[in-house]
Amino acid sequence: MRVLTINTGSSSVKLRVLDGDDEVVEARDSTPESLAEDLGGLLDGVDAVGHRVVHGGPHHVAPERVTDQLLADLRGLIDLAPLHQSIAVEAIETVRRAEPGIPAVACFDTAFHAELPAAARTFALPAEWRERYGLRRYGFHGLSYAWATRRAAEILGRDDLRLVVAHLGSGASLAAVRAGRSVDTTMGFTPLDGLVMATRSGAVDPGLLLWLVEHGGVSAHDVAEGIDRRSGLLALAGTKDMREVLERCAAGDKAARLALDVYLHRLAASVAAMTAALGGLDALVVTGGVGEASAEVRRLLVERLGFLGLALDSAANESVRGDVDVSGRHATARVVVVHAREDVEIARGTRAALA
Repeated sequence: MRVLTINTGSSSVKLRVLDGDDEVVEARDSTPESLAEDLGGLLDGVDAVGHRVVHGGPHHVAPERVTDQLLADLRGLIDLAPLHQSIAVEAIETVRRAEPGIPAVACFDTAFHAELPAAARTFALPAEWRERYGLRRYGFHGLSYAWATRRAAEILGRDDLRLVVAHLGSGASLAAVRAGRSVDTTMGFTPLDGLVMATRSGAVDPGLLLWLVEHGGVSAHDVAEGIDRRSGLLALAGTKDMREVLERCAAGDKAARLALDVYLHRLAASVAAMTAALGGLDALVVTGGVGEASAEVRRLLVERLGFLGLALDSAANESVRGDVDVSGRHATARVVVVHAREDVEIARGTRAALA
């Protein structure tokens, strides 16, 4: 089955056509605004379309054929992932208008974490709130984690691994994965929690946010806008691009140095916390745009985590090609770099849902 995968981010859309062997036969990069135009010709000869959808909520935990009811459910979740969910819904509707008869499947980033242990998924909030509003830790980046977990097992020759998987991109999160199953993750009810990201704040004292609304005169809307779109690296360094942050650090820029230090402080501390959830660590798996591309971020992170038995082979870390173990000779826990292939997970999920 030939599948067109549509991977919607907050500002970009990756279009990949995969054949039955998961080989990419055509690839285009688009934007939410130009998607309808960029679809031209891609749907010819395609048997199905698979969509990445960030939030599936409590009821959508496996790849699912798109129906009017599913679309209505996904629209109802837009407020929980405003940077991504509305774009995914619009992409589904755009394809339906272009080719109404083609089967379409939604593949959810939250699905990988659907069976988080109760201790990890439960918030210490009043039971009536949790039950009425479905409040729980959902976790995200699940399609990336599913691929990275599988590839790490292949590279290391084991499937019983205790992995901390770091998806470091514009959005960033960690997952603690034991034998292929998610047992903890840094993102929560929404994709705002956890690590410092490009424009998102990550974890912030909820009392601080309440203080801004109650005493600072900041509206709830402006708080939401601020922590989602005007925080993170952008707020600290004036840029959301990690490459620019690193370049400015090297030139002695103090704001960029603070941004990098804050980013790494939260990241290293959270890797240690995920390791505690696993009861030990066999490997740190790094993926996502920043994780794959930046040897410097990997080096600085692993330097902070030597107490976990992690160490890099400097030459291997500087010359990553494909998916590879970049661990040093004396490391007792491995460091593996995996290039994100959410398109493969979407294609496989699409085939499974239609089978």
